[in-house]
Formats: sequence, C-alpha cells, structure tokens
Amino acid sequence: MIGADGFVSIVDRKKDLIIVSGFNVYPNEIEDVVMAHPKVANCACIGVPDERSGEAVKLFVVAREPGLSVEELKAFCKENFTAYKVPRHIVLRESLPMTPVGKILRRELRDIA
Repeated sequence: MIGADGFVSIVDRKKDLIIVSGFNVYPNEIEDVVMAHPKVANCACIGVPDERSGEAVKLFVVAREPGLSVEELKAFCKENFTAYKVPRHIVLRESLPMTPVGKILRRELRDIA
C-alpha cells in the first residue's frame, strides 16, 4: 500500500489478500477495526469463493462476553467499512486455531470454511 507520504508499506501477505469484485481487501485492516469492538476478544478473516464477486470476506470472531450477536457485528461492520469490505459471512467461535507462538492459523480456517 502506498501512503500519502509516498512510502510503500507491507500490510499483509499476498496469499491472504482477498479480492472482492476487483477490490483489494487486506485481512489485517478488517481485523484491526473489528478488534476495536468492545465485545470482541479475537478475530480473523479469510477470503471464500463467491459467485457474484469472485471472493467474499468471511469473519471468525471470538466474543469477549456472552451476548455478542452476528447481527450486532454486521451492523458494526456496515458502519465502519465500505460495502465491499463488509464480511458476507460471520461465524462466532469459542476459539481460533493458533500456533504455539500465538499466531492465527488461517490455513485451518480455510479448511473449515
């Protein structure tokens, strides 16, 4: 990504890039915003095949507290993202697959998607 100052920043791995209707969606950008929700403990997103747009964003969320709903998360995302970045699918989970050093295993999320 090229910033206003002209510097190039690496924002994510190329293989994790999600292309929705020709637009680049960076998982880290989605996750950073969703993590700002007070009821979210952890989250990860991946791209999944979609007939209309080529790929769609699928978001996996671990709630910080009971009572967090998919509808609440969708509304939060619609307020904070342009339409093509809003996750098409949201799944609430007890936990996310992690490496021993605490990194999210996206390949395992892709396998269960």
